Amino acid sequence: MWDFIQYQILGMKWLKNLIGSFLSSLGLDVSRPFGGSIHFFIYDVIKIMFLLCVLIFLISYIQSFFPPERSRKIIGRFHGVGANVIGALLGTVTPFCSCSSIPIFMGFTSAGLPLGVTFSFLISSPMVDLSSLVLLMSIFGVKIAAGYVAFGLVIAVLGGTAIEKLHLEEQVADFIRNSKNSVDIEASGLSARERIIYSKEQVAKTFRRVFPYILAGVALGALIHNWLPENWIQNGLGSRNPFGVILATLVGIPMYADTFGTIPIAEALLSKGALLGTVLSFMMAVTTLSLPSLIMLNKVIKPKLMGIFIGICTVGIIIVGYIFNVFQNLFI
Repeated sequence: MWDFIQYQILGMKWLKNLIGSFLSSLGLDVSRPFGGSIHFFIYDVIKIMFLLCVLIFLISYIQSFFPPERSRKIIGRFHGVGANVIGALLGTVTPFCSCSSIPIFMGFTSAGLPLGVTFSFLISSPMVDLSSLVLLMSIFGVKIAAGYVAFGLVIAVLGGTAIEKLHLEEQVADFIRNSKNSVDIEASGLSARERIIYSKEQVAKTFRRVFPYILAGVALGALIHNWLPENWIQNGLGSRNPFGVILATLVGIPMYADTFGTIPIAEALLSKGALLGTVLSFMMAVTTLSLPSLIMLNKVIKPKLMGIFIGICTVGIIIVGYIFNVFQNLFI
């Protein structure tokens, strides 16, 4: 039953077979690089966009119960590491990329929440949202998806706790620390119809924002999957290169995408012989430390805190990558 759910419902293998049969009827050989690239591109774009729309609708409906002001009140009831855990967990039902998480991070900080808690939220939000869990399950299986989310939450909690212990509140931009504004209005009184409308609007908004990155990610995945020699990937990101995790992390940082755009690239790299932890480190780096989000964050926090944030995330991602590589046989 679980195999059916994973491969036929989440993975939509029936769609892959259907598209393959259709392309074959047109005279394309999907076992050859060109035909295989077309097959990979069409299948992954349709699958990811369908899952995206369904998941964003469901997650947005859940998110409508947790507007920023209500989230602030929930976090405010907890203290210590418990508050960091709640901040990280709330990050899983909020914005779907690092850039859109920063305004809420600013609001939480100006509302007086502990700095470490707001950073736990900031790390968790783009890295381990609920949609990433389902998408990872659809391609890599439940063990890899659960491991990815669990380690992502650990990075968020430990990273936020470390920043809290360093007492770096003065490293937040003055206009944020001196702001007394609330993060948002309370929005718990929405009707079911209003929540559905809100969810539809979020689907449309997210679709417009991420669609170009999905096309680019799938196109790159199709290129890697069907044209790049396996030995290239194995030499650079496989067991033959002990520094593959570090390389993948550093390569991922300047890029900008979310989970939807990175998964087809990760899928192709893994199929070509890249190690699991190396691939997941690349995904984490792209979603958490993308260059555009760091540019935005630079306006909100000072250089010392920025350097510590990047350092904590980078080291955490690299450690997680090597852990996955060592125990890859347990996940695959």
